[in-house]
Amino acid sequence: MVNFASYNPANDIPSLTGRVILITGGNIGLGRQSALDLSKHNPAAIWIAARTEQKAKATIAAINCKAPRVSTQFLELDLASFQSIKDAARVFLASVSRRDILFLNAGIMGCPPDLTKEGCEIHFGTNHVGRALFLKLLMPVIQKTASDHPGRDLRVVTVSSTAHKFFPSGGIQFDSLKSKTGQVSMSRLYEQSKLANVIYAREIAKRYSFLTSVSIHPGIVKTDLQSSGRDLMMRRFQKLVVPIFGVTAAECTKSQLWAATADGVVSGEYYKPVGVPGKGSALSKDKHLAKNL
Repeated sequence: MVNFASYNPANDIPSLTGRVILITGGNIGLGRQSALDLSKHNPAAIWIAARTEQKAKATIAAINCKAPRVSTQFLELDLASFQSIKDAARVFLASVSRRDILFLNAGIMGCPPDLTKEGCEIHFGTNHVGRALFLKLLMPVIQKTASDHPGRDLRVVTVSSTAHKFFPSGGIQFDSLKSKTGQVSMSRLYEQSKLANVIYAREIAKRYSFLTSVSIHPGIVKTDLQSSGRDLMMRRFQKLVVPIFGVTAAECTKSQLWAATADGVVSGEYYKPVGVPGKGSALSKDKHLAKNL
């Protein structure tokens, strides 16, 4: 167990020689910072998956400046569109023969009522369903990596939030996921999607023994994720809590960097900053809820 102050990515991340890393949302916030920190440890390649190529190119340029030997690639990915997810997976699978570390990092928060292109509530569709489909489609290359490199510690790090604990009793409201759920607060919709993250990461760990799957709470982050918040609770949180308890992306990224690279990470666990096993909510361990998800 370490903390923000004692964990130093520059010294504590081991050599990543030969590793291929894919980061969703690698163009901004935690994803961008993760890419920059990981690039200093000699991975073979870092793929930046994002909707916005311009911002991704800025991240890639920053990596090329500091670590010119690292291959960097942009992967167009919109987690609110199944077609975009399928296209991104197809491009990635055609381009690589291995995948060592996957960050399911991209997400949204506080968006007005809306649906994904396939008709799923926008927070749940983007933060969970899109991630789950992307991971499913990448499984062939992950399994190939495990087969080609026996004993290799493959990682899938799902960025969740302590907000998953705040969701009301009863768990995920499956019957409402095909509606915009304008009657439900945006904060509740976000919390529901984060609960799904923790449950799904644990289920992946149970079903795929050849990889390490964990979920993490990064901390209270000062990133663009909260900038779209229009819900009253979101605005109050951003105004009153974030200025006092929020920390920079460079600090909050430490949790996912630790989970992706440190020894002793236990598959299926939910971790708080940095490397602290979190109890998670009772709902996050509900077997019936996991089965339905």
